[in-house]
Amino acid sequence: MSTVMTEEPPPLATSLKEQRNCQPAAVRAKATPGVRVADDELLERLQRQSQMLEGASPEEILAWAVETYYPRFTMATGLGPEGCVIISMLAKIEPRTYVFNLDTGYQFTETLQLRDRIAEKYGMVIDLQRPEQSVAQYEAANGGPVYKTDPDRCCFDRKVAVLHRVSAGFDAWATGVRRDQSTTRADTPIVRWDKKFGLVKISPLAAWTKKDVWNRILKEGVPYNPLHDQGYPSIGCWPCTRAVTPGEDERAGRWSGIAKTECGLHTAAE
Repeated sequence: MSTVMTEEPPPLATSLKEQRNCQPAAVRAKATPGVRVADDELLERLQRQSQMLEGASPEEILAWAVETYYPRFTMATGLGPEGCVIISMLAKIEPRTYVFNLDTGYQFTETLQLRDRIAEKYGMVIDLQRPEQSVAQYEAANGGPVYKTDPDRCCFDRKVAVLHRVSAGFDAWATGVRRDQSTTRADTPIVRWDKKFGLVKISPLAAWTKKDVWNRILKEGVPYNPLHDQGYPSIGCWPCTRAVTPGEDERAGRWSGIAKTECGLHTAAE
């Protein structure tokens, strides 16, 4: 593995009291504190670090992230192919990394079963972080399925709000975002400040292609969702995900028929 140039770990500018000894269990607290804010110096340092990591392998990027931020480094995954590949890398770099899934209550059975297969192969148990209301409670309180009437609100209530709660316990998080996934992700830097959640966002697969991801999965036998073999390149909640046809964008099956293209976790307006 080649040497990756890094700067000194950037301190977080924060309006919250630092909790350096926070353990993963602490993220289960119900309270949602204010979001931390980055100053100009931190933003510049993160930009320089991102530029330094251009051309580095995903393993090198993750190794830097772990060295810089662990144990306050985490990963959120929807258990897509990218997330599964990153987990396979973290299993070698730092298997104690806290990895979690935003369990909306609308996930495919195959997705939840994949969680068990990941744990069996790598010994890393993906924590399920859920909204305070069950699906039944949520739909009863809102007169039926909110994903039919206001999908943006459904995503916010059952994913974004939960990530706000979890992220308060960490300084940095990894995602499986790739630049070639969609036009909204084309400018994804490797390292950036996530203004929406108040922590450093690291995308180790930003420069990888779909082919790169699947080559690694097949080469190393990384477990993946069987729905990918049935025409589902991108998998979210079952009510808002369909199979795609040949030639369609890989995210065309998400919120098909409406203008919505993102759940809100990775939108540009952060």
